[in-house]
Amino acid sequence: MKWEKFKPPEPDDPMCCCECDVDPLGCCCDCDDLDEACSRWLKGEPQKPDCVLPVFGAVMDRLRVRLLPGDRRVELSMVPALVLLPLLLRLAALHFLLGLVILTALPGLVLWYYYATHRKKGRTLFFLSLALFSLAYMYFLFVTEILPRGDVSHLQLVTVTTGVVLTLISLVRTKRGPGFVQPSLADVHSTNQSKLPDKHSASQNGVDQSMMPASTAKPVEQQTQSLTAKGGTCPLCRVVRPPRAGHCRICGGCVQRLDHHCIWINSCVGKANHRNFLLTLLLFLLTSLYGISLVLRSVCPRQNLLTALLYCPGVYNQYSSALCFTCAWYSSIVTGGLLHLLVLQIINISYNLTEREAQLALRKKNGQSRLRGLVVDTGVYSRGFWQNWAEFLTMGEPADRNSSALTDLV
Repeated sequence: MKWEKFKPPEPDDPMCCCECDVDPLGCCCDCDDLDEACSRWLKGEPQKPDCVLPVFGAVMDRLRVRLLPGDRRVELSMVPALVLLPLLLRLAALHFLLGLVILTALPGLVLWYYYATHRKKGRTLFFLSLALFSLAYMYFLFVTEILPRGDVSHLQLVTVTTGVVLTLISLVRTKRGPGFVQPSLADVHSTNQSKLPDKHSASQNGVDQSMMPASTAKPVEQQTQSLTAKGGTCPLCRVVRPPRAGHCRICGGCVQRLDHHCIWINSCVGKANHRNFLLTLLLFLLTSLYGISLVLRSVCPRQNLLTALLYCPGVYNQYSSALCFTCAWYSSIVTGGLLHLLVLQIINISYNLTEREAQLALRKKNGQSRLRGLVVDTGVYSRGFWQNWAEFLTMGEPADRNSSALTDLV
């Protein structure tokens, strides 16, 4: 037995930062990883590939700053969106080649960060802060750069402002919650019953007598099984999932009629917020397209609206015009990505299919795929185009919809 492991610390022994209660910052965690990384750095040895991300994630997770209400976490993933986005856009407005390189590399960097964080199955505010700050920064430049030119009327300004406000209101309604599956009394009772055989199964010669009531609960589970799920009871949440529900490992719960986990809203899209999510996409796209058209008409008045993004001579002669033109290109890239998401949503709703069910059908090859996976039809829930849309627009909200806290908005 290693007595040193259980020996109480001496008064002169250094105390670990995780054991200190008076540390106002508490910025160190996972001391083994940090100690190993620091020792390798001091010795000049190369770091392990799987050690950099845990150390960086631990520092980001534990970094705090003392505020008046108490210690609050500082999400470092919000810093790149707030600092690098205006810096890169203003740098791209200096020259055509710089704009081409930056606007081409920016989507690649966002995708790289997505795959880097997706492997850890953790929540991040990077994409939500990027979306909100992009919307706010584009509106700020529209008011400060385009409006003084005199090419925008008051009605057009009111239209753009109304679109931005309605988009934010719809986003807040979407963030109220996707509709998590709440455990019932029967689920709690069955969970308690499943823990009892561990103590008495040895005295029953391998026959678990306390599991006899499971035969009566089995038909209930079969009725609540989804045709695309493996079972009626979630092995992680220990709750009976209704049909078409799924477990999100990022949010840590089962969601009714789970569509997907959207990184841009930092939340799942489910039965309770699917309509608001679709409305948010639609409002954002309409506002963005209208704002881009107003910017291009002001910056490139002699060019056709459809070709102004590709050919606008003399736009880089003035920095203000170049900055607006660069932001119009950036908004067009974001709008194109979200337009693809909106098209996928419309197609899935037309076939009465969720994105999760579509991905499972492609993985298991039990559905018809068209246009390289853009259109997936399993034929399980589809009842026709009009019936599918009527079911989507009239599906009821879960009972726990109004129970979400204000902190869920982040």
